[in-house]
Amino acid sequence: MRSFFIHILIFVNQNNTMLLLNTLLDANTTGAATDYFPIGVQLFFAIGFVATMIGLSHIIGPKRKTADKLENFASGIESHGDARQPLAIKYFLVAILFVLFDVEVIFFYLYAVNFKELGWTGFGEVLLFTAFFLIGFFYIIKKGALTWED
Repeated sequence: MRSFFIHILIFVNQNNTMLLLNTLLDANTTGAATDYFPIGVQLFFAIGFVATMIGLSHIIGPKRKTADKLENFASGIESHGDARQPLAIKYFLVAILFVLFDVEVIFFYLYAVNFKELGWTGFGEVLLFTAFFLIGFFYIIKKGALTWED
């Protein structure tokens, strides 16, 4: 009878060990270091490839420096004058406004993708967001931020 209980204890112990191993090796378990190993390998090869290509181009590439090669390239346009001339702030303002309104449009895309799940509450929130969007747009028009006078 005693050996029967010993066999049962060994069987239960083996099942617990197997259960623990199955839990540890489960593909659905997340957060393990092994989950990030392929990303690390890919990052290692990407950095190695970039470093190798830069190193090879520096070693193998030509080293003849001429006046034409050392001249700044500005889209094929002959450069003239000083680069430190004052530039109208309007260019920067329009660029910043473009980025601002472009980022706001991204939120409209998110609503368009999920509009069924958001329901009427989401629709109301998007209307409120659009109202703020238009208030800002009318404000910059009223301030004259988009007028081009030199």
